[in-house]
Amino acid sequence: MMPTNECTSFAALTGTQTRIKVVDIGANPIDTAPPYGTLLNAGEAELIGFEPNPLALEKLNEKKGPNETYLPFAIGDGQRRTLHVCHAPGMTSLLEPNPAVLDKFHCFPIFGMVVETRPVDTVRFDDIPQTVGAELLKIDIQGAELMVFQHGTRRLRDLLVIHTEVEFLQMYMNQPLFSDIELFLRQHGFVFHRFYPATSRVISPMLVDNDIYGGMSQLLWADAIFVKDFTRLNTFEDIQLLNMAKIVHECYKSFDLAYRLLSEFDQRRSTALAHSYLGGLQSIGQKAAA
Repeated sequence: MMPTNECTSFAALTGTQTRIKVVDIGANPIDTAPPYGTLLNAGEAELIGFEPNPLALEKLNEKKGPNETYLPFAIGDGQRRTLHVCHAPGMTSLLEPNPAVLDKFHCFPIFGMVVETRPVDTVRFDDIPQTVGAELLKIDIQGAELMVFQHGTRRLRDLLVIHTEVEFLQMYMNQPLFSDIELFLRQHGFVFHRFYPATSRVISPMLVDNDIYGGMSQLLWADAIFVKDFTRLNTFEDIQLLNMAKIVHECYKSFDLAYRLLSEFDQRRSTALAHSYLGGLQSIGQKAAA
């Protein structure tokens, strides 16, 4: 019944027009397009991005659209810290790479080789006025995510969805892992929703199909999606129900969660958005199966 590879827009399915405020910490796209790209391309999102790497920031500003703003801040605890610039740019971090873990996987000792260290002044998430009212946070800063959350508790109150990188082994020294992040966010009103996706690597010295990027049994990292606790819908404002439904539909195809949120909205407002939404999804599914 539910489409998995095809869906139409939330606005078309529900007849609603809302706008999402997005914050992206570590906005430089290294591997894939951001999950909020559909919303941004449709003019239904405002993006505030943070990227302290001057070259990456320059590229972002060259390609940005009318609803995108990028700022050069390194988000952290508000203190001066050391940036560890690694051979692989995607491993550059405020934390020091951990050779005891990296040595167990192909090429990671090279990827995590520190080629330069430099001081950087960090800014607290809570102290940036442009982030007030953000509803979707995407964050990928190589192990320093929990630091941002700890110094952004006021911003967490407004957020509906958090898309964060998490690790399962300490690829960096003293790095908080998935369990630490899940516990902290659960204490601040979020529940874990899904991985999007999870990544494994073959443990050295085994090598599968001569592919150093091949995976097998050991999960190393994942993008983890956390959502405002939908088991306590009495804590949601009406607009939060609509906006969270829109985010999880457009970004993650979490149709069941979107339907539940719309059903709650309908009960409060005597509307029929959930009926229209489900009917639209069923229609798409029938066409795809034909």
